Amino acid sequence: MRATVIHAPHDIRVEEVPDAAIQRPEDAVVRVLRACICGSDLWAYRGEAQRQPGQRIGHEFLGVVEETGSAVSGLKAGDLVVAPFMWSDGTCDYCSEGLYTSCVHGGFWGSVGFDGGQGEAVRVPHADGTLVKLPAAAASDDHLLTGLLALSDVMGTGHHAALGAGVRAGSTVAVVGDGAVGLCGVLAAKRLGAERIIALGRHSARTDIAKLFGATDVVAERGEAAEAAVRELTGGQGAHAVIEAVGTEQSMRTAVNITRDGGAIGYVGVPHGSGTGLDLGVMFDRNISLRGGVAPVRAYIPELLEDVLSGAIDPAPVFDRAVSLDEVPDGYRAMDDRSALKVLIKP
Repeated sequence: MRATVIHAPHDIRVEEVPDAAIQRPEDAVVRVLRACICGSDLWAYRGEAQRQPGQRIGHEFLGVVEETGSAVSGLKAGDLVVAPFMWSDGTCDYCSEGLYTSCVHGGFWGSVGFDGGQGEAVRVPHADGTLVKLPAAAASDDHLLTGLLALSDVMGTGHHAALGAGVRAGSTVAVVGDGAVGLCGVLAAKRLGAERIIALGRHSARTDIAKLFGATDVVAERGEAAEAAVRELTGGQGAHAVIEAVGTEQSMRTAVNITRDGGAIGYVGVPHGSGTGLDLGVMFDRNISLRGGVAPVRAYIPELLEDVLSGAIDPAPVFDRAVSLDEVPDGYRAMDDRSALKVLIKP
């Protein structure tokens, strides 16, 4: 089969690799219908996260079950399924508590020796605990299928950030980061009943999506100017809930400085220096809480799935470019130079 591999920084290729195949009784093989490129993939693309030459890449996909191992009981060939960005057994103590990302038998797509999502097919370990069935009819609805793909990562991650920030009905929310996760954070905050949502972003194509998703205000400044703008919008107090969806020192510093006393930050940006943006003394004095981390999206898919199917939420607009498998290297370049927000892959 063909799949995306990374050989070195800025060296993404689509190559022939061994076919995805059942290796253990708990496995399934999924033929990929939709995949995508994540902003976190760019850390490896830019050389800021280490990968072995020839390692697979990609962790967001949905598709059709082609084959199941002998121990798989909840799935069968022909089922349409979505995969969260990590696999999990669904039965360990952590999974039972909803923290699927800490599963003792879990792992991350594209790890050494495992298939990545950006390919024609994927071997799925612990298929019963990992995959979520979708209505078969969705396979013929291109827009719906695209929205369902967001459940594999960005929509669930935005929701995790909103929960970490303590978003509730009537609250004021600020979102730091105008990438796909930040935009899904806006959508999640709106879904949870936020009354005012302030989106921080400088790219009009992205902030237009933020407005579509429920943002009531847009702040285009950065740094101290952004902090001042949010303070002005909130009567000098700041936001009750702040979503941090970038992971850098500046984004975290901004998040802390725009949080209302007694408020909370939900952080889901992959940390790349964000720890240096935290001042525990300031947070202590102002009773600011910090919650978040790797989103256990498998826990959130069932409830978010209902809302996507009903049309209550539609995360599909975060995908602003579609490519074939052959064009995946072009998709990486487009996201790297910010000419694309999030690239959809149609193998």
